[in-house]
Amino acid sequence: STTMKMLTGFLPPTHGSARVCGHDVFKESLAAKRKLGYLPEGAPLYPDMTPGSFLAFIAKVRGFAGAEVKRRVDRVVDQVHLHSVLHQPIDTLSKGFKRRVGLAQAILHDPQVLVLDEPTDGLDPNQKHEVRELIQSMAQEKAIVLSTHILEEVDAVCTRTIIIAQGKLIVDCTPKQLAAKSRYHDAVSLDAAFEDAGRIGDTLLTIDGVQNVEREGGADGRVRFLVLPKKGSQILAAIAKRARDDGWELDEIRAEPGRLDEVFRELTIGGMQA
Repeated sequence: STTMKMLTGFLPPTHGSARVCGHDVFKESLAAKRKLGYLPEGAPLYPDMTPGSFLAFIAKVRGFAGAEVKRRVDRVVDQVHLHSVLHQPIDTLSKGFKRRVGLAQAILHDPQVLVLDEPTDGLDPNQKHEVRELIQSMAQEKAIVLSTHILEEVDAVCTRTIIIAQGKLIVDCTPKQLAAKSRYHDAVSLDAAFEDAGRIGDTLLTIDGVQNVEREGGADGRVRFLVLPKKGSQILAAIAKRARDDGWELDEIRAEPGRLDEVFRELTIGGMQA
């Protein structure tokens, strides 16, 4: 959030520089802001205005006039689905709709760069899906920078992941590369009947490439195993073959991509090197 506030001109830096589309964000702040759309955390809005009047106000602030104001407002209202609350006071809107209004003002002038601070905060699962689809569609022609504490969002919409801890950049990679840092990367999870758990657990430990086997809580008389591989080992095929050969009755068997929450904790507390 602090980095975003500096990029968008809301917070002066102590030192350093940044450019947006070639414009220095401090020496050429107006030129940089014309290229930027910004959704702050909390989506601060004028509570006594309606979404329609607020967006028309933002359009005029951005320099649009006449029929262009209506065209711009209509376009973003369609994009973020605000029709049902367009003439309702913003103060009476749900947190999710307030977030949508904030997103609408950020994209109203069709910026080249979009900065989103926790864009799906407060949204229900359906609304999150809609916002993520919108972000993905805009990402084809815009540079979009977003911050989030919802790690599933990183996997859902991001092509590049940056982690900053204590003011320092500690990771800059793709989400897939970040997941590969997890001790659970390429682990295998499987669900088995409780009565077969002892036999299956012992057998799993004998398979080449298996480092350890963890039992996790199951349901309805089932047990979930998490099989951890030795470094560099691929164990899914060997486990699947043994399951077929021994006739294990399994509900599910799959490879784990890695757990981003575990990687994040390790990186931010200094337990893992980037």
